[in-house]
Amino acid sequence: MAVSLNNNAQHQVVIVGGGFGGLYAAKALNAANVNVTLIDKRNFHLFQPLLYQVATGTLSPSDISAPLRSVFSKSKNTKVLLGEVNNIDPKAQQVILGDEVVPYDTLIVATGANHSYFGKDHWEKVAPGLKTVEDAIEMRRRIFGAFEAAEKETDPEKRRAFLNFVIVGGGPTGVELAGAIAELAYKTLKEDFRSIDTSETKILLLQGGPRILPHMVPELSASAAVSLQKLGVELHTHTRVTNIEGDIVTFKQDNEFTEIASKTILWAAGVQGSPMGKVLAETTGVERDYSGRVIVEPDLSIEGYDNIFVIGDLANFSHQDAKPLPGVAPVAKQQGEYVGKLIQRRLQGKTLPQFNYNDVGSLAMIGQNLAVVDLSLIKLTGFIAWAFWLLVHIYFLIEFDTKLLVVFQWAWNYITRNRRSRLITGREAFVEPKTVNDRVQEPSVTPL
Repeated sequence: MAVSLNNNAQHQVVIVGGGFGGLYAAKALNAANVNVTLIDKRNFHLFQPLLYQVATGTLSPSDISAPLRSVFSKSKNTKVLLGEVNNIDPKAQQVILGDEVVPYDTLIVATGANHSYFGKDHWEKVAPGLKTVEDAIEMRRRIFGAFEAAEKETDPEKRRAFLNFVIVGGGPTGVELAGAIAELAYKTLKEDFRSIDTSETKILLLQGGPRILPHMVPELSASAAVSLQKLGVELHTHTRVTNIEGDIVTFKQDNEFTEIASKTILWAAGVQGSPMGKVLAETTGVERDYSGRVIVEPDLSIEGYDNIFVIGDLANFSHQDAKPLPGVAPVAKQQGEYVGKLIQRRLQGKTLPQFNYNDVGSLAMIGQNLAVVDLSLIKLTGFIAWAFWLLVHIYFLIEFDTKLLVVFQWAWNYITRNRRSRLITGREAFVEPKTVNDRVQEPSVTPL
């Protein structure tokens, strides 16, 4: 069954994915003489950079989400469809949603990326990542549930496992999670429990490379490391996780293996292109890189199909500085705006120069009054960087009422050092002890 679109004589643009790339592509086409159909399996746009604050109880999911229909309610040329695209027919120029098809003249695929466990996908059950609202709620359940379970546990060794938090990956997500959990354990929750001392919490941040925040200049990475250590986070660089079995994390550092028992293992180490990358490869023959991202042309189209564009985290754009652009919100935003303008130029018989990313810098929150900001010529740390981080994230939030809510929440948290969104939801009220099979330890393994 085909989905009817208004005024089929007009150019039909179909956008798959309502993240930053898809959202800004649709916004760029708001006044164009085209019909836009935005398809997403969720009915909301999610501000992913703040997911870690949902996971650690600072914000609620609704604070960082905007209903897509509300965002485009005044864009009369834009139609929003709730559904999941599972195939495309590039010859017939159709996308397929189950038994429905949507025709297109131009297709924009902006479906983002998923977690990558580097071939160890079975680790996902015990080490969740952070890409969706559901991920954040599950992570929040595990974090706060661990403290609740520790309060009930009388065995000191088992209690330590509940108070050990292991974060794998030292990029922005890992750093921000580590800092937020440290503030929870050592400040926010320190007066809330009677049987445990939350200051005994151990937070390990494991990074495979030589430094955390490797996309930043070395001096900012070093500053972030010092700030995290002052908060109480243990940093382990040059460290690779070799196994996760039950509650036991095994990692290798300087040819020495170490084990630690932890009930809360959080993954922030890698990403891979969404399944739509594979669909595009199978239907168009386009090449993908080692992480499943689609290799795109200088104008963000794919080889052999100049009316199919791939943008955002799913795209491997290597035509600038000979290396792929990072999977961050500013890249997706600029690519979405570019493709929107290019479509309009093409309809006028014109074109645009190849896409060129304007690197506006990178930043990461570490804790209250602590952040690092790299603006190319300007480097900021401490309170000024923290204030700048707040302003940038407020600016990128989509709806005005959302901006007000987040400002209020942050102001209240700053004054009270309290986090109001500490709900433990889900079928399990808290983390129950798991059974760990006794295993023969190799001589090279040193317990932590």
